[in-house]
Amino acid sequence: MIDETQKVAGMGVPPPLLYGGTLGLGLLLHRFFPRSMLPRSVARVVGGALVGLSFLFGPPALLAMRRAGTALSPDEPTTAIVDRGPFRSSRNPIYLSFTLLYAGIATFANALWALLFLPGVLVLIHRQVVDREEPYLERVFGAEYLRYQQRVRRWM
Repeated sequence: MIDETQKVAGMGVPPPLLYGGTLGLGLLLHRFFPRSMLPRSVARVVGGALVGLSFLFGPPALLAMRRAGTALSPDEPTTAIVDRGPFRSSRNPIYLSFTLLYAGIATFANALWALLFLPGVLVLIHRQVVDREEPYLERVFGAEYLRYQQRVRRWM
């Protein structure tokens, strides 16, 4: 639960570290205990497409946050509800981008271990990040955030 005096959402683990660390572990396991899932040419095409899709969400979301004048770092207070760019269709476009990037890299590398870890990463993102951010944003922005929640889906 978030302390009412807290100025930030207080995430358990920074999302880039959670995604990157877990992906790194999966790729390391793949190096020593390779388990492929697709023919190499298919893995390259699908993986490349997923990586490309990730760039449709992440960079535009960061740009929208910068334009709104709110912090990009989760260690700093949120000063605005961003509802432009990819935030019009997802309340979490950066995490969506990280998920697509992770899945794309794992698929491109044809690393089954890394893909098997992805559902666990998503559970942790939900419990350690989203479940902390949403009450924080509701506390800071009240009815404005509740209206945004009603208009925009959490993921897509």
